[in-house]
Amino acid sequence: MKRLWQQIRQSTFFVKWTNWEYYPVYISNIPTVLIWIYFGIRARSLFFFSSVNPVIETGGVMGESKINIFNRMPAYSIPNTILIEKEKATLGSVLEQIKNNEITFPLIAKPDIGERGFLVEKINNENEIADYLNKITVNFIIQDFINLPLELSVLYYRIPDKPEGKITSICVKKTLSVIGDGYSSVETLMQNYPRARFQLERFKQNYSALLLQIPEKGEEVELEPIGNHSRGTTFLNGNQHINSKLEKVFDKIALQMEGIYYGRFDLKCKSIDLLELGKDFKVLEFNGIASEPAHIYDPEYSVLQAYLDIFQHWKIIFQISKVQRRKGVRPMTWKEAYSSVRDYFKYMKAAKN
Repeated sequence: MKRLWQQIRQSTFFVKWTNWEYYPVYISNIPTVLIWIYFGIRARSLFFFSSVNPVIETGGVMGESKINIFNRMPAYSIPNTILIEKEKATLGSVLEQIKNNEITFPLIAKPDIGERGFLVEKINNENEIADYLNKITVNFIIQDFINLPLELSVLYYRIPDKPEGKITSICVKKTLSVIGDGYSSVETLMQNYPRARFQLERFKQNYSALLLQIPEKGEEVELEPIGNHSRGTTFLNGNQHINSKLEKVFDKIALQMEGIYYGRFDLKCKSIDLLELGKDFKVLEFNGIASEPAHIYDPEYSVLQAYLDIFQHWKIIFQISKVQRRKGVRPMTWKEAYSSVRDYFKYMKAAKN
C-alpha cells in the first residue's frame, strides 16, 4: 500500500493537480481576472492599467515590443541587442549584423513580441542561426548570451514624478537540471524527477542525443539554459534580499525609462552583493503590467498568499493609474483595446505557422 501511494504521489497527474504552480493558465488566472475587474470598476475603466506604462503597447499586458523597451533602457544595463526584420533577413545579412554589433556565439534569439519562452533559443553556431531563420516567421531579436551564475526576476514600481521606487518581489531562478548517479541515463533521471518529466516530450523531439548520456555520480547536468517557468525552471522566493541598496540600483535604471512605471526586470548577475553595487549584471528582459511577482511560484508558497500578493500588486497598478489620470494620461478605449487584442492574436497566429 505504501509503495502504491508513493507511485501515485510521483505520478504526473498527482503532481500537476496538487501543486498550484502547474495549474493551467485558464484556471490559475480566474482569481486574477476577478481582481482586475474589481479595480477596473473602481477606476471606471477596465483598461486603467494601460496608462501605467503609456509608452509600451497595452502597458505591457500583450503585444509589447521588446526592442521598444530595450531602446528605452540605459545601454550599460542590457546585453548587446539587435532587431532582425524577418522580411529582409538572409543568413548573410544576419551574420553581418551579429559581427558588426560584436555579438559572439553562443547567443540568444527570440521573437520581438512573445511570451512564456515562446521560440526563445540559445544559438551555438551559424548552422543553428540558419535553422532559426527557417523556423521563425516574424521579426526577432538577437542578443548576447549572458553567462552569469545567478538569474533573478525583480518586480519594481515607481509613482510618477517620484525620484525613488520600490522593489516588491525578488524571485531566484534555478534552471532545470538533473544530478547523475553514475548509471542512469538523462532520460531516466528526468523520468524520476517530476519537474523534468513535464519537459520530457520536448526533449525527445529536440535533444534526443542528450537523453542517452549517462552522467557521472554527483554530476549536475543543466537541461535548459532559458530561465522560464514553462521550461522547468524552479522559482524561489528571494524577498529576503529586498533592501534600499538594490532599490537605488533599479531607481537609476528606471529613471531613464521615461513613461514606464511598473514592471519586472529579468536579469542575470554575478552575485546579489555585486548587484547591490550596480556591478556585473545584465537585464535580459523587462515585462510590464502582465508581470507577476514571480516569487509566488516558490513550491513552498501557499496559494492563498500568492493571490493576496497578486491583489496587492494590482492595487499598486491601480494607484499609479490614478496618478497618471490626474496628469492627463488616459487609458485605452474599448476600440483601442479591441484593436490591440485582434492584432496580437493575428501576430501570434503568424508566429506559430
